[in-house]
Formats: sequence, C-alpha cells, structure tokens
Amino acid sequence: MAVRRFSKIRVIPPGPNARRIIEWDEKYLMQSYVRWYPLVITRGDGVIVEDVDGNRYIDFNSGLAVLNTGHLPKPVVERIKDQIGRFLHYSLTDFYYELAPRYAEKLVKALGWSGGKVFFTNSGAESIEAAIKVSRGYFKGERPYLISFLNSFHGRTMAALTLSASKTIHKKYFHPLLPGVIHVPYPNPYRCPFGSRDPDECAERTIGYIEDVVFRKIVDPSEVGAFFIEPIQGEGGYVVPPKEFMVMLRRLTEKHGILLVADEVQSGMGRTGRLLAIYNFGVKPDLAALAKGIASGLPLGALVGDGDVMSLPKGSHANTFGGNPVSLAAAEATLDLLMDGLMENARIQGEYIMTRLRELMDEVDLIGDVRGIGLMIGVEVVKDRESREPNPKAASWIIEQCFKRGLLIIGGGESALRIAPPLVITRDVVDEGLDILSEVIKEADREFR
Repeated sequence: MAVRRFSKIRVIPPGPNARRIIEWDEKYLMQSYVRWYPLVITRGDGVIVEDVDGNRYIDFNSGLAVLNTGHLPKPVVERIKDQIGRFLHYSLTDFYYELAPRYAEKLVKALGWSGGKVFFTNSGAESIEAAIKVSRGYFKGERPYLISFLNSFHGRTMAALTLSASKTIHKKYFHPLLPGVIHVPYPNPYRCPFGSRDPDECAERTIGYIEDVVFRKIVDPSEVGAFFIEPIQGEGGYVVPPKEFMVMLRRLTEKHGILLVADEVQSGMGRTGRLLAIYNFGVKPDLAALAKGIASGLPLGALVGDGDVMSLPKGSHANTFGGNPVSLAAAEATLDLLMDGLMENARIQGEYIMTRLRELMDEVDLIGDVRGIGLMIGVEVVKDRESREPNPKAASWIIEQCFKRGLLIIGGGESALRIAPPLVITRDVVDEGLDILSEVIKEADREFR
C-alpha cells in the first residue's frame, strides 16, 4: 500500500467517540435518514475531513455536492463573519436589504441570463416547489400537467416528491401526492429504456415516446405547463444524457409552448465546469432551480428564470428565511470563487479523473461505465461488462472499504459510485484518492468475480 499524505486512519472507524455520538443520535433524532457509513465529522479543511477519533479522509462527495468551494474557504468565512457583525435576519419577503438585489444581479449576469429574475429559497426542494408554482402561475392555471423523468430526484417535500421517481421508499405512506404529474423515461445511454446501445437512437426514441405516446394517449401538450429535468441525474447515478437529447427536448418544449425547468440543485454552481450543467448541452432553460453549492454549505436556494415567466402576483409566494443575509453573503463570496478559476479546475481535474478511471476499466471487469462532466462523475459497478447487470453488493462493499481506508464516496442509481470532490481539489489529492479507489476496486473485482 502506498504511503498516504492526506488521508490517515488512526483507528478503524467507527472509533469509540464516533460510536458514542451515533448512539446519542439514535436516541434523540428521528431515524428517517439513511447514512452511508458511520462518519462523525468534527472538522474540515479544503478537501480533507477529520472525524472525532482523529481519522482523516479525502472528501470525494463534498457533503453531498454542497461544498464546491471546499471546507472553510477563507473568503467565504470572512464574508460570513462580516455579515454576522451587521445583522442576522430581516425577512426579505416583507422588507428590503441591499445584499439581495446585489447578489441576484451578480448571479443573473454570471449566468448570462438577460432579463432574468431570482426568487430566493432555503433548499433545493423549495426551489423546485417555487418552480412548480411559477410554471402553473405563468399559465394562470390553464396548463396544470407537469412532466418529469424516471429515476429522477427533485426533493422530499410533497410536490417535489411527486416529480421524483428514483425509489419507492420516498413515497411509501405519503399518497395522495400532487395530481397531474406524468413520468417518462430518461435517455440513459448506458441502460437505454428502449434497449438501444446507440446514444443518438436512445435520444430519438425517448422524444418519440413523449410525442407518440404521452402527447397522443395521455395528455394533450396544450395542457402541459412544464418539463422538469436534471441535466445530469444525481441520485439516479450521475447519468449524462446524449447531448442531442437536450437539444431535441428544448425544441419540443418550444414547439408546444411548454416551459423547460432545469433542476440544477446538484449539477449547478460550477460542478460541471459551467454555472449550469445544461449549458454544456448548448441549451438555455426557462427556469433553473439552484441550491447545494450556491453558498458553500449555508442554507440557501434560488429559482432563476426569464423575467416574464417569473411573474407571480404579490402575496402568492413567499417564505420567511429565503435569502437570509448571512447565506447571501456566503453566496456572493462563493460566486466570486467559482468565477475566479474553480470552474476551470473542475473541468481539468474531472477530465483527468475520468481518464484514470477509464484506464482502470481495462484492468477490471467490474466497471461497466465511466461518465460525467467536470467533477460530477459516475462509475457504474456491474457483474460483468457484457451483461451490464447492476452489482449493488459490490458497489456497497467498495464504498465501505474506501471509507475504512480514508476516502469518502457515496453511491447512486442501482450500483453506481458518485465522485464529486470540492472544486478546489488539486492533482496530488486527486491521485491519492484515486489510488485508494483503484486499490479497492481491484480487490472487489477479485472478491465479486
């Protein structure tokens, strides 16, 4: 085993301090979460996480794709401290403060969204909820139907949950949900729902299904208000659709006067080397839902959209904490960092990671696919490359073993590994993290052959 410079395991996790806190957690918190492994964090620095027993880990998940600027980025921390010394809260829905329009203008201009407007929220689910209301309000209730995609995840509040279609456990016990939501296949190039192994054919058949089945047998397109889509599916396994599909979908929505809503909660804010992942496909949506990486870990979300679409009447939608001044201060500093080289670093390091992982594919049969854009990378773990059959047991084993050796990754879809380190990651840390991952995957290839 190579000498580790950045990761260091002192005691096999979970250590005694971690076990104590986990027991405490189980006693007082509702256990509706599903934790990936017993990590009990005590501090973070850049791309390194330390637990309560002194173990150090390389962070390849960024706190669920939130910490795009890394742990405790100094410019963000300084802006937070400055704002805390001024005021903590004064509800934006009822009063005014300069931070809100200042950051909104910066965000809109950075996105290149001429005439764009912003609504601030507290989370990704709230941003999706806002998009639902804005899309229905835009059509004055005359287009009540919404279309989203299978294997998607849009949040756990009731309307956002209705749009989601990744796991039945998310919806069990909670019906009835929002009426008027239709799910259609997502054009996964690796496992095309129509059986094709050609990405372009998969894209064409997905659009054909929407036109020939959904619009002819289920709902007239004149009653559809919006399509909701993750430009790269997150919980679904970091699935990148064929580039032509996004262009075809945009044409379809324009043809029928339907809004296109991009769920950029996980894929946005620089993770793919662009502020919005959908920009990698040459497409501009009508609305984009943001959260996660927007404020370097502070709770904030946003809905950004064309000014004529963002036109709900006064009093129809608001919240108490959306656009909290401390979160906005963090978001402003975060945006500056993203625009000052971090997105370019995401592109460079992402290409390098995928190159190394594709080289690893030549050595093992356990990896069926390596896909991604920037630092949003999925590794499909399969029983063998020919069958493409998912291998969830091997994927879970890999995730657990990486944790025990000092690397934090999580899964997605049926048996994919999600790789999403902070955008500040350097080549030497990337190499050490990939050394651990490669070592574990090679062992898994022998163990699960």
